[in-house]
Amino acid sequence: MLGIGWALRRFVRSSEDFFLSGRSIPAWIAGLAFISANLGAQEVIGMAASGAKYGIMTSHFYWVGAMPAMVFVGLFMMPFYYGSRARSVPEYLKLRFDEKTRGLNAITFAIMTVFSSGISMYALAKLLELVLGWNFHASIVVTGVIVLAYIFLGGLRSAIYNEVLQFFLIVLGFLPLVLVGLKDIGGWEGLTSKLTVVATNAGFESGAWTHSWQYTGAPTSNPMGIEWFGLIMGLGFAMSFGYWCTDFLVVQRAMAAGSMTAARRTPLIAAWPKMFMPLLVILPGMLAIGLHATRGGFLPIGSDGQPNYNLAIPMLLAHYMPTGLLGLGLTALMASFMSGMAGNVTAFNTVWTYDIYQTYIRPGQTDHHYLRVGHVATVVGILASVIAAYAATRFNNINDILQLVFSFVNGPLFATFLLGMFWKRSTGHGAFAGLLVGTISAALHYGLTLPRGATPGIHGGFLGTVLHHYPSEMALNFWTAIFAWTGCFITTIIVSVLTKRTKTDEQLRGLVYSLTPRIEEGHMVWWKRPVTLGIAVLVVSAILNVIFW
Repeated sequence: MLGIGWALRRFVRSSEDFFLSGRSIPAWIAGLAFISANLGAQEVIGMAASGAKYGIMTSHFYWVGAMPAMVFVGLFMMPFYYGSRARSVPEYLKLRFDEKTRGLNAITFAIMTVFSSGISMYALAKLLELVLGWNFHASIVVTGVIVLAYIFLGGLRSAIYNEVLQFFLIVLGFLPLVLVGLKDIGGWEGLTSKLTVVATNAGFESGAWTHSWQYTGAPTSNPMGIEWFGLIMGLGFAMSFGYWCTDFLVVQRAMAAGSMTAARRTPLIAAWPKMFMPLLVILPGMLAIGLHATRGGFLPIGSDGQPNYNLAIPMLLAHYMPTGLLGLGLTALMASFMSGMAGNVTAFNTVWTYDIYQTYIRPGQTDHHYLRVGHVATVVGILASVIAAYAATRFNNINDILQLVFSFVNGPLFATFLLGMFWKRSTGHGAFAGLLVGTISAALHYGLTLPRGATPGIHGGFLGTVLHHYPSEMALNFWTAIFAWTGCFITTIIVSVLTKRTKTDEQLRGLVYSLTPRIEEGHMVWWKRPVTLGIAVLVVSAILNVIFW
């Protein structure tokens, strides 16, 4: 990883090289980086933890919570991002709405990326502490220094190529773990029988851990504690579209592609390996909880009296992998965590430099000056991530805290983008007010509700009065996103109708769907067209939903 950063340092001659890799990345590289930016600790450890805690319902984060949104961003939103030549998502908001909307989004996004990077740092430090016996605090320092070094040297280009390397390491490192674990437990049938014990011990029907849709008729019928409406609207719409369509961490990878067609194909190429990731990241968690229930105490018990789901992958590695394969698995985990941190830090330093520092603090400086500011922002981002890493210690499933952060930031943001790109009458005042109200709605909902069994505080209910108890933290997250999106959507419409437009049709050309010329792709081979790729992704993901219904 450090070698890649050193080798690519010669390509960094300007701030655009550092922050956007000069918009020269091939589609397939950008596509793998697009998925790998989301394949850090949050997915590897978090989704395995959710697989143990919620079973196969965790697959909804892929087949419902990723595929439709990835198709949508590739077909409909990348033309606006890439065509506008915006350097970041907040900068697009400035072009479409106004400066204050950009500033609000830049600040909230910067905070979100720090939390996300900190979660990756925490997960890696816990892994090194458990498996190798390293000191937790020393592990945080070492990983932070390594990530800082290769981003400092090669910028976004270094992060992208490390993310591609990470993708292949994840596959090579975890596939043997899954195969060995399945063989030991008796294949899918053996796993199903053990998960039946898990489900019945928890008071659910026997198939609650192995069916994704069958038990979503009522929130009390499944371990995730969510009914089909909350699942579709909370995860499948507000949170997934909010993340994949507006999160600069992943959008930045497509914006680095070498052409408009490459940018549109980037999320569609990424969707294919993403679709089958549950095999590598959810199944291990299901294996771990199956072993825990039938062989006694496989997972350590946390301070809350519940199994520490975050340790599902590390415990499986230590249990099944011989020395050589254990080294490969640990290498894959370490690479994924560091690349996950790097993805967030590169997004943070870009937004800080372009959308906060250059805009509000020191405008009109030289390109070299902003390049140096980007280097400083990288250091600050790593230090802030260290603080966030310690906050993550309060959750027994890091995916829970991650989805909570997304519900606050990405939930309302997608409503802003949806109206901005497809309703030319929406105004900057409406967008700004909508984002504020959406975030406040999320905070009020979170402060007045609480997951079952939790105490008021960081898990919710911090406003003193609890109006509703959700069956799980994930159910609370999904409904928080619904409230955030709805509050932003309604407020943006009302305020836009009551205020005057400040952008003419000519100024909005290339930024709003109805005012932008359609992209002609008739000259391309049919199987290379983004529309064809998008339809194929939706069909295959629908089939997977039916198989595991």
